[in-house]
Amino acid sequence: MKRRKPVLSPADRARALSTVRDMAEVESKPKPSPEFTTLAGYKDRVALREMSEIYGVGDPSFRVLEGRGGAVSRCDGRDILNFSSYDYLGLNADPRPAQAAKDAIDRYGVSASASRLVSGQRPVHGELEQAIAQHYDVEDALTFVSGHATNISVISTLAQKDDLIIYDACIHNSASMGAELSTASRRSFAHNDLDALEALLEENAGQYRATLVVVEGHYSMDGDIPDLQGLLALKARFGFWLMVDEAHGLGCIGATGKGIREVHGVAGRDVDIWMGTLSKTLGSTGGYVAGNAALIDILKYEAPGFVYSVGLSPPLAAAAACSLSIMAAEPERVENLHRLGKFFLECAASHGLDTGTSVGSSIIPVITGGAAIALALSVKLLERDINVLPIAFPGVPLNAARLRFFLTSEHTEAQISHALEETASILAELRNGPLANLN
Repeated sequence: MKRRKPVLSPADRARALSTVRDMAEVESKPKPSPEFTTLAGYKDRVALREMSEIYGVGDPSFRVLEGRGGAVSRCDGRDILNFSSYDYLGLNADPRPAQAAKDAIDRYGVSASASRLVSGQRPVHGELEQAIAQHYDVEDALTFVSGHATNISVISTLAQKDDLIIYDACIHNSASMGAELSTASRRSFAHNDLDALEALLEENAGQYRATLVVVEGHYSMDGDIPDLQGLLALKARFGFWLMVDEAHGLGCIGATGKGIREVHGVAGRDVDIWMGTLSKTLGSTGGYVAGNAALIDILKYEAPGFVYSVGLSPPLAAAAACSLSIMAAEPERVENLHRLGKFFLECAASHGLDTGTSVGSSIIPVITGGAAIALALSVKLLERDINVLPIAFPGVPLNAARLRFFLTSEHTEAQISHALEETASILAELRNGPLANLN
């Protein structure tokens, strides 16, 4: 027998239709974005601050230095020994770059006021770029307003979807981000392991239009350098583009500060792309890339960090150009930096401190292992008027946290000896305390 469908009354039918409309309206409403306080990054930051308070180690972030960040600085109204400055050759306090910047302000104003592609070009830009090209003995150079933007723009512009980017696992964040933002495939190899690089090159040979290999000339976390001769031998075999990030190498590596190419006696043109920053040895702000004329011509019209950004501030360009000329004319600054770096390594070893693979130039880590100890060590050193900052994961591998000492040619052996003696003393106490078992 066939069942009859239930017959709804007009009132029931109206209620049913209303329920359907209400459900459809709820489903069509957009969900609100989460509060910033619920985001994982913020919650992690709060948890770290709470842990720091529990163990009484404080937060070393955003310390305010009063005045210049030289070998001796002011913090909270007192003089401190400062090992957190990029001013590797002391040029940030030299009156000559400062005067060059003041003269440029008088002539050009503070800002370029436009992208260089559309009326932001000033003579001082060309003068600086010619000096950088001459420094690397290549055809041309181009400056950017940011070192980070330089790597991102150059790498993402040159590498396309049919290309491959291979970079050292310890490469700067800006380079790895540039690779990620490009449409190219990407791989990384173990730090300074040319056998691992060779294996990747063999595995991917012939599969891509072009391959770009990116390394640093002086690694910012370990203070070591790559085997440039070995890299060039692989380049001759596999035909890749080689890019060397000299952000921390300019003025610090090589007998006269010409970087990794000077260490290995290599011609500038043997490397396809030289990259660096103006904010360290040159005491200014910005980034640059140097290479052959075709490379620079491409970047002038296609690199977004150059095309769509205001030109480098003229006083910053003038100061950087002046600093570069002083560095070339006064090699004793580099010599003194190297002498102090060697002394630092010897003194650290005498105290049983682990400086890793640093070559003893401008960057020397003291490796503590656990992040909590590195954090506490930094805070306690500041209590003794010594400023040096900690680095932990993800900046470095887990259980490889460290204090990163930046040396300048203006430091003295007495300052270094005192800082390392205090570091060793505090570190021994911390390793015997409650933080020893924390990562």
